[in-house]
Amino acid sequence: QVQLVESGGGLVQAGGSLRLSCVASGRTLSRYSMGWFRQAPGKEREFVAAISRSGTATYYADSVKGRLTISRDNANIAVYLQMNILKPEDTAVYSCAAGPSAVAMTTTGYDYWGQGTQVTVSS
Repeated sequence: QVQLVESGGGLVQAGGSLRLSCVASGRTLSRYSMGWFRQAPGKEREFVAAISRSGTATYYADSVKGRLTISRDNANIAVYLQMNILKPEDTAVYSCAAGPSAVAMTTTGYDYWGQGTQVTVSS
């Protein structure tokens, strides 16, 4: 069982930055690919970014390319999402997820989910 806890969300003005963290308790994340997803009120959960088990491959939704960066630490106990040039449309609850495949960009590729952290971008 992998327990994931996100942190780093908050309220920021448009154009600002936030860094989200996702920490695993109980075990390392070296066996898992990791992803970030977000869900805005009244909308479906959507893919944001993913990183492979090795950390050598990353994937992004078109809407966040060039602004958000996913990374994982060498100790494989945390994954991060650096968010720059934030826009009001980035407002959502952001959740991290861990999955057994090499990398995945859909929710079905992940077995473990955190509770999420709220990101609110004001205009």
